[in-house]
Amino acid sequence: MSPLKIIPLGGLGEIGMNMMAFEYGDTLFVLDSGLMFPEDYMLGVDIVIPNLDYIRQNRSKVAAILLTHAHEDHIGALPYLLREVSAPVFGTPFTLGLVRHKLEAAGLGSGWNLHQIFPDEKLRLGPFELDFIRVGHSVVDGLGMAIRTPHGLLVHTGDYKIGYGAAGGMATDLNKFAAFGERGVLALLSDSTNVEKEGYTISDSEIGQSLERIITDHHGRIIVALFASNVARIQLIVGIARNLAKKIVFDGRSIEVSVKIAKSLGHLTIPDDMEIGIDEVVDSSDDEIIIITTGSQGEPMSALARMASGIHKQIRIKSGDTVILSSKFIPGNEKAIGKIIDNLYRKGADVIYEKISDIHVSGHAFREELKLMINLTKPDYFIPVHGEFRHLVLHARLANEVGIPEKNILLAENGQIIEFDKTGGRLNGSVPTGRVLIDGKGIGDVGRSVLRERRVLSEEGLVAVTLAFDEETGIIVYGPEIVSRGFVFETETGHLLEDAQCVILEVVEEVAPEVNNRVDKIRSKIQTALRQYFFFTIGRRPVILPFIMEV
Repeated sequence: MSPLKIIPLGGLGEIGMNMMAFEYGDTLFVLDSGLMFPEDYMLGVDIVIPNLDYIRQNRSKVAAILLTHAHEDHIGALPYLLREVSAPVFGTPFTLGLVRHKLEAAGLGSGWNLHQIFPDEKLRLGPFELDFIRVGHSVVDGLGMAIRTPHGLLVHTGDYKIGYGAAGGMATDLNKFAAFGERGVLALLSDSTNVEKEGYTISDSEIGQSLERIITDHHGRIIVALFASNVARIQLIVGIARNLAKKIVFDGRSIEVSVKIAKSLGHLTIPDDMEIGIDEVVDSSDDEIIIITTGSQGEPMSALARMASGIHKQIRIKSGDTVILSSKFIPGNEKAIGKIIDNLYRKGADVIYEKISDIHVSGHAFREELKLMINLTKPDYFIPVHGEFRHLVLHARLANEVGIPEKNILLAENGQIIEFDKTGGRLNGSVPTGRVLIDGKGIGDVGRSVLRERRVLSEEGLVAVTLAFDEETGIIVYGPEIVSRGFVFETETGHLLEDAQCVILEVVEEVAPEVNNRVDKIRSKIQTALRQYFFFTIGRRPVILPFIMEV
């Protein structure tokens, strides 16, 4: 009997890039294919995806790609994965609706092998049999799953919370998780994101009450920024608008797409006479308008960012406007969000956000909910997933407190193979993994050296030297001309660059015309000499680019 392998390729030890392979014999399926947004040091990078080498090496085994829900950290890398494998993709209707839009935008043509799945359905993939479980999250149509394998039953929670009063009828199906627990669970793979938060998540109904109170108390235009995929929150706001006889306006490409898909699937209901276009805002009084838009994370070209900077074509922020940021501040985005909030205040708006009001509820379970999931499923083994390394460690400790033996807690990171056979489970070896940086149309062609060069250019600037020699005599016929960018103001420190010309001429004099490879040697010496000169005189290390020609 072959061992069962669970191989995290992303998402364990970081927020984002969620991707995991389940493998038995000649069959492998991939669970999720997510991206991560670039960190501060990744200058110029658009997105980050998992290293797909292991999938590429085993593409003949890939039976399917399963998607738990429609967030970018779970579906964002799918266009890149589908360039490597031609496997069928399974997801719930809303998830596949956003996937279709994503694949079209990526230019992957048509005819994708997409299959809808629903809670209470089963799916057979070779030796694997999967049951899907409805879970509540901050996006509709989220799934957990139970995976029957030759070595026992695995339960994967997906991203979930056990919130009471869940909006949109998308509450986590605790009965089904408990039913699998009664049958015997070999291992539970559970979302670790909010293990640091005590207690339970607050209910969606409480958020709705807070939003209604704020919207009722503030006169003038209301602008609500949130995640485009948070359909349940959008429906809450639509309900508030209906109660207060207000009109709804959607602004932002991603939110318009999300709303269109949600309406077509019945997840979102908006009376026809309530919704108006962005161009109609000028014809309506301020106190009858609620604008639902994107940009709650400070995205530079989002609708809210354009409003805050005054370049939005239709909406000009003014005194009396109330802007509500109904989402969590994702770590790393605080500065960008703070800048937008400051700009909104400068234009006279009142801004309400999570730190000063209960206007957002997390889509990830808090500690008491995590304990409940362990107690319901009663697993033999526990595997914390989805989170930075501290989240995984704290979740492992929590599982131990609840009664899972320490030896049965498998704390894995990306690339480590979690293996089960008839003798039990363990970590056994690793596979290639890591991060692939996407910059424009370039996939993986930006590495550490390029990032290092970009950092130096951004911090120290550039100095370009142009020099031409007579090919026969070796005498300088042009230059040295020096141009700097991002280094110094040439008009204010002209003596610095003039002295640098003298340094270059001294280098040229040191290398006789008859020396072999004279141009290459001069180029190298100029780089070294100028680097030393600039650091000695001004304490900076610009990138030196000598352009030397023989004519």
